[in-house]
Amino acid sequence: METKNYISLAKKSADIQINELKKIKKIFNKSFVKAVDLILNCKGKIIFAGIGKSGLIARKTSATFSSVGIPSFFCDPAQALHGDMGQIEKKDILIIFSYSGNTSELTNMLKYANRYRIKVIGVASKPNSILLKASDIKINLPKVKESDLTGMVPTSSTSLTLLLGDCLATTVMYQKKFSKEKFKVFHPGGNIGTSLLLAKDIMVVGKKMPVIGYNKNFKDALKIMNQKKLGIVVILKNRYIRGLVTDGDLRRELKSYTKNSNLNKFMTKSPLVVNENMPSSKALAIMNEKKITSLLVVSDKDYKKKDKILKGIIHIHFLLQNGAQ
Repeated sequence: METKNYISLAKKSADIQINELKKIKKIFNKSFVKAVDLILNCKGKIIFAGIGKSGLIARKTSATFSSVGIPSFFCDPAQALHGDMGQIEKKDILIIFSYSGNTSELTNMLKYANRYRIKVIGVASKPNSILLKASDIKINLPKVKESDLTGMVPTSSTSLTLLLGDCLATTVMYQKKFSKEKFKVFHPGGNIGTSLLLAKDIMVVGKKMPVIGYNKNFKDALKIMNQKKLGIVVILKNRYIRGLVTDGDLRRELKSYTKNSNLNKFMTKSPLVVNENMPSSKALAIMNEKKITSLLVVSDKDYKKKDKILKGIIHIHFLLQNGAQ
């Protein structure tokens, strides 16, 4: 039986698309700049539309915009004829994807947008198409070679359109100074949101922290440890961290325990601390490496100082409960 070389066929298809995608740079012109400016100054929503595979790309691009805090939704031009058009307001921007630009279902949507003076950014490959003629900003896609055997199935063309949508989103993100912290706000759940959790997001603070004064004794430390249930007590002097006592330390000290046993004798001096903006996954890695269950958290400004003020405490249970890996 003849062995089919699937890998060589896949590589050939990939090579065609990679070469064709380089044409994206032709799109980065005055029209692209105007489109970004229009999006940045939009007082309403960014509404994406398209039919067929262009519709799928429009839907994905809309999801990307929404995920970074830019109000957006996808509107199906076919469904829009039956009432969905009412979702589009004058202050909104309509971005329509259509490789040919002559899809009949777009006609009524374009008439509606022009009638109510809704700004339209058209994305198509034919300058004389219905879509680009009716658009306020015209983004002309370069003609590309499809990567299938017939050269007719939308492959390179859809990849190029998808890349354009991502480039619009990332350019807008850059201008809006979008950050990991902002991304986390819009992705509180799932692996992405979890991976962006910082020490300050999950640490215990205030009265929940097991802390005790430098001049206190063994009995005081034991009382605080039993109350706060974190398995540690942090020793402070004038608000600064001076040491750490674990439940193991207290158990070992019981052998030579006296009523006024001084904590200074058996506490861990200069305990390990982390800064408040450390990723939770890194904090968990440190705990695993050091074989400890808690970390003391300090502010960024205190982290490199000799004297550090305790800001919070992370326990391994909090990390695991929040899905840190």
